[in-house]
Amino acid sequence: MINRITNSQLWHLILANVRELIREPAVLFWGIAFPILMSLGLGVAFTKKKDVTVMVAVIGREHLVHAPGDSASVIQYFLEKNRAVIKPDKDGSLAGELKVADEKLGGTTYIFKDLNWKQAMVSLKRGNLNLVMDEIKGKVVYKFDPMNPDAQLTYLKISKMMKDPELIIRPSGSEIIPLDVTGTRYIDFLVPGLICMGVMMSCMWGVSYDIIEKRSKKLLRRMVATPMKHSNFLVALITVRIAMNFVEAGLLFLFSWMVFNITIQGSVPALILFFTTGNIAFAGIAVFLSSHTSKTEIGNGLINLVNMPMMVLSGIFFSYHNFPSWSIPAIQKFPLTMLADGVRSIFIEGAGFREILIPSAIMLSIGLVFFISGLKIFKWH
Repeated sequence: MINRITNSQLWHLILANVRELIREPAVLFWGIAFPILMSLGLGVAFTKKKDVTVMVAVIGREHLVHAPGDSASVIQYFLEKNRAVIKPDKDGSLAGELKVADEKLGGTTYIFKDLNWKQAMVSLKRGNLNLVMDEIKGKVVYKFDPMNPDAQLTYLKISKMMKDPELIIRPSGSEIIPLDVTGTRYIDFLVPGLICMGVMMSCMWGVSYDIIEKRSKKLLRRMVATPMKHSNFLVALITVRIAMNFVEAGLLFLFSWMVFNITIQGSVPALILFFTTGNIAFAGIAVFLSSHTSKTEIGNGLINLVNMPMMVLSGIFFSYHNFPSWSIPAIQKFPLTMLADGVRSIFIEGAGFREILIPSAIMLSIGLVFFISGLKIFKWH
């Protein structure tokens, strides 16, 4: 009899704990949804595809096409012998498409794009390409970051094809020039992304979770009894958080400058303006998420539902151009993507007010729309 009662109690306790577990949004998200989202995002970005596309910058249009009567350059001769397709790109430049089949390792499509030096450096800094080719007095010159393994692999493959007598009848000499242009290192790409991710995380947890926690502990119920406007309460909270974000970003930049010699190539006032509008955008989103719920578990789920996809997809740790081309237009519309692209353009591309005015207006609009919407449905308890 005692055993039967004990077993019955144990069974009901197990059921009670199971029900409690599956009713927790945070548990469901972190235990089930989060690993799936991470594996999906990182898998799509880094899984070796059967056929890959590699973009290579070619300095000078004359290396892709030549006028009648002129002798072809080495690069042009190479592309012609391998039946590369030369055609205008969407931006008006020329692009030579060369497909190399490999049944065992998968095929590779090389896009030899006609760019000038400035355009090539911008594409390199954005992670759209990793190898630059030029030709000087009949000698092919390869320019890339020797610390970048993808650039090394691309160089080895192309240089081998250029020397293969089955692919090209007229081999030429070649030269490697390591790139030391400011802003082309991975750390130059990473630090602005980390600064922007810090803004998102700080606003989401420092504003959104703080409001939800105060509501769950009945602290907001006490505040409503005072003659205080909820707009003043929220603006004060946001102001302090934005000030903290400036301090945190400044310390990260100071450390990066001292250790890695990272510099800001663009306009510092433009950076301050854009950084402020980015903070306002995420602060507005944070207010909207926290305006109604009083359960920290639901708050955790909502915050992570916003944070995690953008952390994986928005190009913080690697270029979002690794994702399929059909997804890139959608990724570019994420607030964190816009913020990271804008901050990087100032850090490593030398952008100023003209380049960030429209993105700043968009970020400010996002913040105000979400803030006003959250203000209308905000509840104290």
